[in-house]
Amino acid sequence: MLKRIKWKNVLFVFLWLVSLSGLVVLMSFIEVKKNEAICKEVKVILPGNQFFLERAEVDEILASKNGLLVGRKLNNINLQSLEDRLRANPFVEYANVFSDMNGIIQAEVVQRTPVLRVFNLAGQNYYIDQKGLKVPISNHFTANVIAVNGEIQEGFGGKVDTVRTKLIKDLYRVATYISKDSLWNSLFVQLYVNAKKDIELVPRVGKHKIILGDANDMEDKFRRLMVFYKKAIPYVGWDTYSTINLKFAGQIVCLKSDSTIIRMEAEEKRVRDSIRKEELKKNNI
Repeated sequence: MLKRIKWKNVLFVFLWLVSLSGLVVLMSFIEVKKNEAICKEVKVILPGNQFFLERAEVDEILASKNGLLVGRKLNNINLQSLEDRLRANPFVEYANVFSDMNGIIQAEVVQRTPVLRVFNLAGQNYYIDQKGLKVPISNHFTANVIAVNGEIQEGFGGKVDTVRTKLIKDLYRVATYISKDSLWNSLFVQLYVNAKKDIELVPRVGKHKIILGDANDMEDKFRRLMVFYKKAIPYVGWDTYSTINLKFAGQIVCLKSDSTIIRMEAEEKRVRDSIRKEELKKNNI
């Protein structure tokens, strides 16, 4: 009978149970010691380059209602409540509050990153963050992002909220696209929504306006605009055209300052073929 017992398996199970029991005892000891610890310091981590919230404001949020944290026992501090209060701030995207055995409470706070500032017809203004949510304006900090005004009706209730209309969703997509490209981000200072609800780009250089329309086929529209800037502007100058229209597929329709309409389909096709040849040559096809 004893010969049939697999002693290696028995030994393995025994060692596993001993290890588990030891781990439970160790965790209990750590928890007891942690609860008896006194809060010696509060560390605030604010990564990123947005400054809607400063360290002093985070300290104020953490200290409100319960007073100062330093000097109190950790078991008398509700870390989840502190975390919830931080997350309730409209400028906070993510918050994590935890403590260690050395009596240090750490609060990691990730702030929202705006990509667009909206000015609507009602005189309200608000940000759209990188998650596509409406965020209030800060009294302490102004984000360096592209702004939009014009025929915009969507309002803002003062709290973080979702975007409702297609127009604002399109503006968010355009602003996000521009912010991710260093060239376009440096070139365009503003967006504008005209009476036809078309999105226009307002460049830093030149007096022309660029009609984008909506956010559909955006990569192709910006590619055509790049063709125009590379092939036309060096020869005619920045102020020759008053309007550059990218709404129509495969075309660049320009209105000269003297109201002459010029269509650039031929130039567009020539440049497209040239780019295609370069790609084929690069890939040794």
